[in-house]
Amino acid sequence: MLTLTENATTAVKNLLAQIPVDTAGLRISEATTPDEGFALNLADAPEAGDTVVEDSGARVFVDTVANVQLDDRVLDARVDENGGVGFALAQQR
Repeated sequence: MLTLTENATTAVKNLLAQIPVDTAGLRISEATTPDEGFALNLADAPEAGDTVVEDSGARVFVDTVANVQLDDRVLDARVDENGGVGFALAQQR
């Protein structure tokens, strides 16, 4: 199952603070074209079939296709000097 680093947990929680819904999460889904990787969107709630990953108040929804591909991955995040958030995936150790 996808796991989150401490940086990713903090970044997701900060993003979710912008949505006034208790069920909100960061949704990872298959991109519209295969060479684009994955699509990330803020969502009010998981869609049918999504796997919900929760860590210390951070909630991530992973669609069924992405869930298979990300099963052994770790989501990490970095915040740049302008406050922009970038996410990256790594292999679990």
